[in-house]
Amino acid sequence: MNLLLNILWLLLGGIFTFLEYVVASLLMMVTIIGIPFGIQTFKMAFLALMPFGKEVQTTPQSGGCLNILMNVLWIFLGGFAICVSHLVFGLILCITIIGIPFGRQHFKLAGLALTPFGKTIVDKG
Repeated sequence: MNLLLNILWLLLGGIFTFLEYVVASLLMMVTIIGIPFGIQTFKMAFLALMPFGKEVQTTPQSGGCLNILMNVLWIFLGGFAICVSHLVFGLILCITIIGIPFGRQHFKLAGLALTPFGKTIVDKG
């Protein structure tokens, strides 16, 4: 079932989300300071590519000073805007019953987009 939903996700716009994240990640990695942010954007890109069957988990060291500092910087440098866009798409998709699974994936991406440092993506199992 996850495979079918992932294919529908890609056909209905998921591939564009993936490509946007990859381009943004590559642009961030132009500078040395942007490399950690680019890595986190790659993490979101691969979740946006195939979100069904995956979940976001908090790592044990997520409460560290560096992760908190990077998350605060991330929020001010665009994370909030990405989160809001995923929330809007999620709400729009949840209007119909058929769109609810896709809306839930946007909500998952919104949570990761707000604070990506200290999180990891794992397969549901």
